[in-house]
Amino acid sequence: MDDLACSVEAAAAETGFSGVVRVDIGDAVEILRAYGMANRSSGTPVRVECQFGIASGAKGLTALTVVSLIEAGELALTTPARSVLGRDLPLVGDAVTVEHLLAHRSGIGDYLDEEADYEVTDYVLDVPVHELATTEQYLRVLDSRSAKFAPNEGFSYCNSGYVVLALIAQRATGTAFYDLVDQRVCAPAGMCDTAFLRSDELSGRAAVGYLDVDGLRTNALHLPVRGSGDGGIYSTAADIHALWAALFEGRIVSSEWVRQMVRPRSVVSKERMRYGLGFWLHESKDVAMLEGFDAGVSFRSAHDPARRITYAVLSNTTRGAWPIARCLDRLLMS
Repeated sequence: MDDLACSVEAAAAETGFSGVVRVDIGDAVEILRAYGMANRSSGTPVRVECQFGIASGAKGLTALTVVSLIEAGELALTTPARSVLGRDLPLVGDAVTVEHLLAHRSGIGDYLDEEADYEVTDYVLDVPVHELATTEQYLRVLDSRSAKFAPNEGFSYCNSGYVVLALIAQRATGTAFYDLVDQRVCAPAGMCDTAFLRSDELSGRAAVGYLDVDGLRTNALHLPVRGSGDGGIYSTAADIHALWAALFEGRIVSSEWVRQMVRPRSVVSKERMRYGLGFWLHESKDVAMLEGFDAGVSFRSAHDPARRITYAVLSNTTRGAWPIARCLDRLLMS
């Protein structure tokens, strides 16, 4: 493991990495290191127990929440979105199902279309960020988005789809989406430091997100004040490891449903990956992945259940996680 540790150290030093890196092999924690500053204004360093925004990494937790409701008989993969949305979001077609949304095969329009021509650090939200504090408030940004294609005609990564899933889960149960994630995913996995924090009420252990490697400009005006089904949850390296362990031990949903979630539904050639239900998958190996990328946030984690290898890279800069993640992919997952 010396070569692995040296490679991580070299990549961190070369890029000015700010964040936490954890690598587990079997029952051993091989690497657990913190770099950079959690709060540059106060001079607070990153510590291994810091909470980081993981952006779209939250989609895996949303998918698990929804699948747990399916397993409990409160929803089904075939549940039409329209049957729960009522009169809201009329451009979501009658044929769109929960399964289409989970697999990014719904074709619905996206409020943060990652195929659009903008930089991740642009100001892209068309409502004030403080007005996006509950899942129901996202209806304003989800509405009036025309469909790209008919359901199941293709794959198109869709942030709106996962907010719609959060709405469906919330309305089907009468329980706030944030509470559902806590009760159905975080609690059974033992993820005690994972939560949808408000960016204007961050805990003392939460890392502030920065747009660049240098400078004091934060992501506070770029992201919703509180995330929803598509992203915005905060977590730690330890909790990400706990998530993978609980997932493949069948403690969140049954092992049969885990197999369904990590069964490829789409080949995403431009990303050199595949996609299941809420999880990215290696292009050819049985490795599951979560990743997130937004202004002041970058995150990637991969888990090989057969070899019991897990890594997580959490960063509070926009692109900080990628060089180390690529290094770990090459050394551990290839």
